Amino acid sequence: MKLLVVEDDTTTSTYIARGLREEGHAVDVVADGRDGLVQATTGQYDVLILDRMLPELDGLTLLKTLRGAGNATPVLLLTAMGAVEDRIDGLNAGADDYLVKPFAFGELSARVNALARRPQALEQETTLRAGDLTMDLISRRVTRAGQDIDLLPREFALLEHLMRRKGRVQTRTMLLEAVWDISFDPMTNVVETHISRLRAKVDRPFHTELIQTVRGAGYRIDA
Repeated sequence: MKLLVVEDDTTTSTYIARGLREEGHAVDVVADGRDGLVQATTGQYDVLILDRMLPELDGLTLLKTLRGAGNATPVLLLTAMGAVEDRIDGLNAGADDYLVKPFAFGELSARVNALARRPQALEQETTLRAGDLTMDLISRRVTRAGQDIDLLPREFALLEHLMRRKGRVQTRTMLLEAVWDISFDPMTNVVETHISRLRAKVDRPFHTELIQTVRGAGYRIDA
């Protein structure tokens, strides 16, 4: 996963980043809220770990700004403010989870992984686009460069999931849970088979490939 840590305490941010990198994640770290907002807005992250008390721009304001701009990246709010009212404020501001300092790294890691697996709230859109690919969710019509593409129901669901998360890598596990409602590895190549079928319909007849394989990670659709 690609993670962003916004934390002004160097000891804490170094501790978090080192542990997450040892688990194989790519981690960016910034030390103030203003830089954190820029990084979170311009980068593509799977989870954002956000301190509440930050210089330049506090964590809650940063979070509200992100949500107001339509950014749905999962956010773990990390703070020493552990009162019930503080937790309520954080969750109401748009946080997906709340962890109080001091914390055990194992718990932080587990919460980050849980957030990455959680299907995100679907945007209330009726049309999705990726380059010249268009999906009308009401008529269930898919076109590319003006040409109709006929998809089976599961293919449609898989493409919709990828298009709603355009630019973000979706692992095999995420796709199994979101599209097939399977929370365990069925030991089949159902994901790979459906990705191949989608490519045959969505990519192969055209010049540009939109569905990308990220080696060792998963799949994403980009334009």
